[in-house]
Amino acid sequence: MILYSSNITNFIDDVYNNKIIQILENSKKNELYKGTTNSEKLSWQNSLKYMADIVIKSNIPKDCSVVLEYNLPMTSSRIDFMLLGYDSNHTKRVLIFELKQWSKANRINDSEMLIETFVGNGLKKVVHPSYQAWSYMTLLDDFNKCIQENGIILDACSVLHNYITDKNDPLLDDKFSDLINTVPLFTKNDENKLITFIKERIYYGDNQAIIYEIDNSQLMPSKSLQNNVDKLLKGNKEFKLIDNQMIIYDQILSTIKKEQKYVIVVEGGPGTGKSVIAINLLANLTKQGRLCQYVSRNTAPRVIYSAKLKGTLNKTSIDNLFKTSGAYTEIEKDIFDVLIVDEAHSLTEKSGLFNNYGVNQIKEIINSSNCSIFFIDENQKVHLNDIGSKKEIKKWASDLGANVIEFYLESQFRCSGSDNYLKFIDYLLGLNDNYNGKINYDINICESPHELEKIIKNKNINSNSRIIAGYCWNWDKKEIDNTNYHDIKIDDYGISWNLGSKQTFAIDNSINEAGCVHSVQGLEFDYVGVIIGKDLYYEDGKIRTNFQNHASSDPSFKGIKKIYKEDKERANQISDVIIKNTYRVLLTRGIKGCYVYCVDPSLNQYLKEQIRLYKKTNN
Repeated sequence: MILYSSNITNFIDDVYNNKIIQILENSKKNELYKGTTNSEKLSWQNSLKYMADIVIKSNIPKDCSVVLEYNLPMTSSRIDFMLLGYDSNHTKRVLIFELKQWSKANRINDSEMLIETFVGNGLKKVVHPSYQAWSYMTLLDDFNKCIQENGIILDACSVLHNYITDKNDPLLDDKFSDLINTVPLFTKNDENKLITFIKERIYYGDNQAIIYEIDNSQLMPSKSLQNNVDKLLKGNKEFKLIDNQMIIYDQILSTIKKEQKYVIVVEGGPGTGKSVIAINLLANLTKQGRLCQYVSRNTAPRVIYSAKLKGTLNKTSIDNLFKTSGAYTEIEKDIFDVLIVDEAHSLTEKSGLFNNYGVNQIKEIINSSNCSIFFIDENQKVHLNDIGSKKEIKKWASDLGANVIEFYLESQFRCSGSDNYLKFIDYLLGLNDNYNGKINYDINICESPHELEKIIKNKNINSNSRIIAGYCWNWDKKEIDNTNYHDIKIDDYGISWNLGSKQTFAIDNSINEAGCVHSVQGLEFDYVGVIIGKDLYYEDGKIRTNFQNHASSDPSFKGIKKIYKEDKERANQISDVIIKNTYRVLLTRGIKGCYVYCVDPSLNQYLKEQIRLYKKTNN
């Protein structure tokens, strides 16, 4: 989708006759059904006047194309400014410009590609502008068939026409040198360099022919992307399919081949291999040239799996395969071949930080793809606003004319393959009524958090054991990167929540910090040490819950106080399910073993007795 496309002559005329803002505003309203803010109008006015002057001074042919606000396919992102034409060898060229109004930026020492600048109402962390331009260029190059097959050359740059740099400027740090060599940064004093950048690349006009080809091109992953994803997957033994996983995987691939709109629901408990199947489907379908993405509301699985697949692929190419579930609010109907949704029980209605975008994530995902695959475990809903259920998925599938196929994963490969352990945990938490088996799994109750930490650190031989906890202690964001600050305090024991910007909890050496359910859902470790907070306790012969002992900073319970004021019983019922599901997730993250400490002494004693009764021994 394009808000403005014309030749240089018309573009200059529209700018200097003050028509360009109105044209863009009308186009945005008609094409995107959105209004235009005053700050956006001011941005257009300043940046486009500057670019009109640059284009005039570059003296390139007047029939070269100018494209404004080009909506990148598969996303809601837009390229600010594009120039298109032919170079001296008559090769098709596309120049991408990221335009910024910035006048100052601050350094962020611990970040690879982020800087801080004033955006909107205050200072915000944002990506380096040249990285943003590069990511847009990479997405086009990776997924536009016309660009791949017709030898179209893409170049990108960032233009900060109000910004004056000096030799110590944060935007010019050494860590950005490779980036800026690839995607130049032009500031207020670089006008002549920017003109040269354009003149060296565009010699002849194209009369809007190139943008027409690009905008009407089929979308598909490039051969390079296809081959590299396949190679990287083969190098990760943890993504090998086993037993029932291979059967479900093969059946899904067979279904996708059919020329119909499908919704596939794959149900399975913890450790049954839902994520392994999802990643293999992503790799196989990408290798086939199918347009697909791995989708998860939770950040942790996307970060971990994309990191495990990195190698010869650059970060942006990987990021374009892994998306948040809120990325489809403005996507065209059936643009994707397949969307693979992991942890589908965590889907919500609205998207965005303030839940103010979109209508329903399930609807938007099904609408955006010919085939959508939902991997789900309804007993892992841990947010108040989780709506992911088989019933809800089937409802939207019916409304959108999709055929529904269901699969069920039974084999369990986590917790030493002990299905009995999972049933035992469900029994303890009151998620099933009775239990009469034996558990053959390394689970033990610790007498103190000190003991728990010592055991888990000793088990951390492969750097794949972690301490995790119920979200009963607030996370102090001011101390987000200070491992010496202890968010979690239990008598004389203390430990920090996982570090925010410095580490990824599941793959970095985070043995000195504790993760919460949002850090580990969908992931697994060798051993876990689980600290159960005051939101779960034992009283009158039953395990009970109290959401008021939960941390106020946990987004899972956002809105529960309002419900509590209106209907205490309903609020307690809802929170009881969320708290028990949360501990069900935490207690099933360990492949080899789980060690537990409960803040409530009665619960600690009760769990110890239950484990003694049901644990299988060698006698």
